[in-house]
Amino acid sequence: MSNVTPSVPAGWYPDPAGTPRQRWWDGTSWTENYTEPAAASQPYTPNAAAQAAQAPTGINVYTPFIWLIALLPLIPLLSLLTIDWSSMFRFDLDNPASAATAPLGIFLSPGYLIAVFGGFIIYGLNAFFAYRDYIYLASVGIVRPFHWAWTFLSSPVYVIGRSVVVGRRTGGLGKAPMWVSIGAMALSFVVTIIMTIQMFSAMTESISNLDFR
Repeated sequence: MSNVTPSVPAGWYPDPAGTPRQRWWDGTSWTENYTEPAAASQPYTPNAAAQAAQAPTGINVYTPFIWLIALLPLIPLLSLLTIDWSSMFRFDLDNPASAATAPLGIFLSPGYLIAVFGGFIIYGLNAFFAYRDYIYLASVGIVRPFHWAWTFLSSPVYVIGRSVVVGRRTGGLGKAPMWVSIGAMALSFVVTIIMTIQMFSAMTESISNLDFR
């Protein structure tokens, strides 16, 4: 009989089979992950603590959730490239009101609406995906995974922090999402430069076409 019930949180517990090893309980059932008794009997040292935090070998640390968290923020970002920024500077000197209303068309364009409302939706989805990712990592033996609530600060914070912690627990695995997230941030920087150039070019062209006579 097991002395662990489903109400007990995931963790290492004495093997219910009676062996001197410890066995990983994922919160609902026993897994096939074990620790050797020598590791548990050694006195505490920093190295021993680090070894105790090591995840079982052969586990899969990649989930669909972490890839979605890393890539979904690109959707509202890339939608900004579909906006005709030159429309902000199309106004008629003979109609002063047009100078004030010209920029308003931007706020009703599909690209802008996707960027704003899509950004809020993706922000909420990323929090849910991070929670599911966190639960999965704990269930496969990742000790103290990077907490999912960090995604409220920003999705790259969770992706990078998660990759670092998983890498430490597994001896270097799980860092691919971090590089994808860093690449996405670099792409956002490029998109920002492109939009700035587009707006500056449109403004310059609009001013050069004005007849001040």
